[in-house]
Amino acid sequence: MNKRRDWTLQTLAAGVRGGDRRALARAITLVENGDPLARELVRDLYPETGKAYAIGVTGPPGVGKSSLIGAVLRHVRALHQTAGVVSVDPSSPFSQGALLGDRIRLSDHFLDPGVFIRSMASRGALGGLSEAALQVALVMDAAGKDDVLIETVGVGQAEIDIVDHADTIVLALMPGSGDSIQALKAGVMEIPDVIVVNKSDHPMTDTMVREVRGVLALSQDPEGWKVPILRTEAARGEGVEELAEQIAAHREFIEERGMLAERRARNLRSEVLGIATSRMRRRLEATAAEDPRTAELLERVVRRELDPATAATELLERQADG
Repeated sequence: MNKRRDWTLQTLAAGVRGGDRRALARAITLVENGDPLARELVRDLYPETGKAYAIGVTGPPGVGKSSLIGAVLRHVRALHQTAGVVSVDPSSPFSQGALLGDRIRLSDHFLDPGVFIRSMASRGALGGLSEAALQVALVMDAAGKDDVLIETVGVGQAEIDIVDHADTIVLALMPGSGDSIQALKAGVMEIPDVIVVNKSDHPMTDTMVREVRGVLALSQDPEGWKVPILRTEAARGEGVEELAEQIAAHREFIEERGMLAERRARNLRSEVLGIATSRMRRRLEATAAEDPRTAELLERVVRRELDPATAATELLERQADG
């Protein structure tokens, strides 16, 4: 078995390009751990990415996102296509690791050589994604996966990061759920390309479909894509074929209109800014913990001698000056 020291940039990159599962697993581990080799690897692989189709699956907790992904995977594999799955789980408050619930629900696909599944921790990311998850999606793309499915942690109204990282976005809702009703009122309703009402045997399904249709009617572009509202029972595979068809139809729609390239360009710009923001925050937090001048600046805010906005401006100016 290869140990960490046996992998060089060249052997690891070659392994990922060749679809070697051990190389892919090692590469993802390095990305998660923030290893310097991971940055070199992603930089080396990046020119060959952009071939996989990214499908984001988002929605409140407990709505059945993992079950939907599992059902979609069966459809993808029936077409003899390969897939990678990035399941972003809530972070453990102690280890910051993933709780791995999603991998348990996707266990039917573990032994399938055409599917690679990785659970990752959100590590406190408010929008349900972490920087590492986005880098892992790129590595799976470089490994030749036809589709990369990204499942975000269920964080309700805040879960809109996926809009900047997927080609098609599936929003899963569940009738009779307070979280789902809240989602109807939030910005999350502005991001989906396909809406799925899962667990549709619930007696409140018809009511939820009507509510969703009413919300969409207020914002849809008459000339744009008409967001379909589907009913599914993912655990039994019901409605999943229609879901796969609608994902394919949306892909065809945005490709024909040149919107796929535009969306990906926008997503990449947003990703650069997002990563820079995340790293700047970590840098500022480290500075606050170690620099006496920064600690004194924050104390002045606490003593009401300086307002937070002015303090933030001064802190950023200090960072810019080195």
